[in-house]
Amino acid sequence: MGIKITDTTLRDAHQSLIATRMRTRDMIDIAAKLDKVGFYSLEVWGGATFDSCIRFLNEDPWERLRLIRQKAPNTPLQMLLRGQNLVGYCHYADDVVREFVRLSVKNGIDIFRVFDALNDTRNMEVSVQAAKELKAHVQGTICYTTSPIHTVENLAEMAVELEKMGCDSICIKDMAGLITPTAAAQLVKSIKAKVKLPVDLHSHCTSGMAPLAYYAAAEAGVDIIDTAFSAFAWGTSQPTTESFVAAFQGTKLDTGLNLELMSEIGEEFNKISSTYRCLYTCEATQPSIGVLLHQIPGGMISNLVSQLRQQNAFDKLPQVLAEVPKVRADLGYPPLVTPSSQIVGTQAILNVLSGARYKQVTKETKNYLLGYYGKIPGAVNEEIRKAIIGDEKPISVRPGALLEPELPKMKAEGEKLGILKTEEDLLTYAMYPEVAAKFLKGECKEECLLPSTPEAAKVEAKTEAKSAPVFNGSAEYSVEVDGEVFTVKVSAKAGAVGEAPKAAKPTASHPGAVVSPMQGMLLSLKVKEGDKVSEGEVVATIEAMKMENDVTAAVSGVVSEIYAYEGEVVGSKDVIMVIEPDAK
Repeated sequence: MGIKITDTTLRDAHQSLIATRMRTRDMIDIAAKLDKVGFYSLEVWGGATFDSCIRFLNEDPWERLRLIRQKAPNTPLQMLLRGQNLVGYCHYADDVVREFVRLSVKNGIDIFRVFDALNDTRNMEVSVQAAKELKAHVQGTICYTTSPIHTVENLAEMAVELEKMGCDSICIKDMAGLITPTAAAQLVKSIKAKVKLPVDLHSHCTSGMAPLAYYAAAEAGVDIIDTAFSAFAWGTSQPTTESFVAAFQGTKLDTGLNLELMSEIGEEFNKISSTYRCLYTCEATQPSIGVLLHQIPGGMISNLVSQLRQQNAFDKLPQVLAEVPKVRADLGYPPLVTPSSQIVGTQAILNVLSGARYKQVTKETKNYLLGYYGKIPGAVNEEIRKAIIGDEKPISVRPGALLEPELPKMKAEGEKLGILKTEEDLLTYAMYPEVAAKFLKGECKEECLLPSTPEAAKVEAKTEAKSAPVFNGSAEYSVEVDGEVFTVKVSAKAGAVGEAPKAAKPTASHPGAVVSPMQGMLLSLKVKEGDKVSEGEVVATIEAMKMENDVTAAVSGVVSEIYAYEGEVVGSKDVIMVIEPDAK
């Protein structure tokens, strides 16, 4: 029997290359053709797709899944599930996990690829159990990485643990494209010697080694490989689907798939990719052996580049890439995959931009060191731990076990807001309260794609004709100049609609000024004008790089003026508010 293929084009491929911006309208017709190929599965959901749908695309992710299911009724649909994190960036209560899995099956998911960023199987238990109870296929996942503590033997032992948990297959998830052909063969052989489950190898072409690793793994007995159609392959994405089908034809590894049909589908994806041409960057599309040093996964490279440009700090990319492995070592060598990749990556950026390591620390870094993300794989730099959490003792139990049921509370809140029309809406709100509330109220707008082709121009014209948004705050656009993409921020002079114009903002050096540490969305204001605050008190929360960053008061006093509003994109060093210091 030949090798099986999971096609990732509708999920991980565009997440890796264009920051998860493919629209549902570009998926549904081609899904019907993909359904005719005979793939082992189609990865179409999960990962960052849920977040991107409601945050950037003004789309309902549940509706996307239902539409693809209708168009592809014969092929198993697969999703990437982050264990206790589901499709978010923090742990959710067990009742939320179970209900999310139930609704995912109801709406069309057949296979759950379940992983935990720290390879802590405790964080996978509830989602695995929930999926098994619903008769879904569970693919237990090993996050592949390299470090002094991540050996072939240790990783293979995790497969034994996953088999005991009831998983139906095993996935080696090489999210950063680090696995060498030799390591791939060794790990596949070691796992298959210990368990009787099918083994899938998932990798990225970030280093350029993935095609060689796939072939070595196939020769060693791997059962499934993950690939993407050429228009959305290579670079930080997966190896090419068409190429592997062609390469294995007439051999013992023959996939049995129709190459003519795949060529036709490949041409369709070429047309679709032209719509998103302005989002491709050379950093995401060109392999670089540098990944063997910084280990940043495919899905994060494009976002990291975008975030640095937004901070007007793209020139700091080499320093950030050099800082990432240092932070990773300080934090006990976590595998770099969501959310640990965001934790390490964001902390590395802050270390570089602030000019001093750990001068500014995210809430997530603190929670990671306190054990709220799970068991840390290796030894932490004690000096760093002490500086960040002091004498506070980390938890030792499964983090999810500490969380009280959340659905009753979220349902009451959602009903009060009048945003719950379906049972799926409740889950959307439970996972993303701030963003989902705006989305479910109909306040979100589809992010603009700079028209770079006639096809894209037509799409944008239709979108604008349906709803031309009133520009009242700030917006960001991708602009391509001589093949390089720049992010441009355009700000209105006035505040939000309904607000009286503010006086001119003071500078960041103004006494009592509270400034944004980096560019991001002002997720929430914790105070209002006239409030008394204490030095060190959290006065606002900025969301940047998928992480929440607390902004604290530098002095004790009274909030005299607020210059930003919730939902506004604020720049690095922008003054958010001014606190009139207490008289001494």
